[in-house]
Amino acid sequence: MATHNTSSDAANTAVRAFLTEVGKLYLGHAFNIRSGKTKEIWRQIKEDEFKETCAYCGIASKQLQMEHLLMFNKYEIGLHHPGNIVPCCKKCNKRERKEKGSGFVGWEEHLKVKCMENESTASFQARRSKINRHMKKWDYPKFSIEEEQAIHVIANSLFENVKTEFEKAHNLYIKLHNTFVENNKEGKAVEKR
Repeated sequence: MATHNTSSDAANTAVRAFLTEVGKLYLGHAFNIRSGKTKEIWRQIKEDEFKETCAYCGIASKQLQMEHLLMFNKYEIGLHHPGNIVPCCKKCNKRERKEKGSGFVGWEEHLKVKCMENESTASFQARRSKINRHMKKWDYPKFSIEEEQAIHVIANSLFENVKTEFEKAHNLYIKLHNTFVENNKEGKAVEKR
């Protein structure tokens, strides 16, 4: 969790909200894992499909986190959708960055790295097949090139607009603050006379 929130943090939150709404459109309902039907879906994924093991390293844990296979950001535009989430241990829930400004490695590359640390190519193939079956089971949408481009354009535009508005609000506050401080100092100087 960031201890210092920035304009990029606000912009990322807006993009995730947008991707959540797009996921809702394809799923046909909201996907809030904290209650109701969707809480049960997350339980099924974690316990029944993945047997309370990390989708990447295969280690069993009661402390599994939710991982978006296609990352929930403006680079990979992964939707908040049951076909895009898997259980993941804390250690595996951190991907390597690609070149600066271009996001993180994809889930398959991440899986390969995690499997090759202590296991074999067979482990990688088996886990990749399991994840692909999972995505198909939950009918994760396959976007056409045009749909994917449209989502990218909207996500990037939203990111830039929120970041710009945040920075404009901050600059406006600085101007107002300076005006109030200066007026307050002048008022106090007059009172002393």
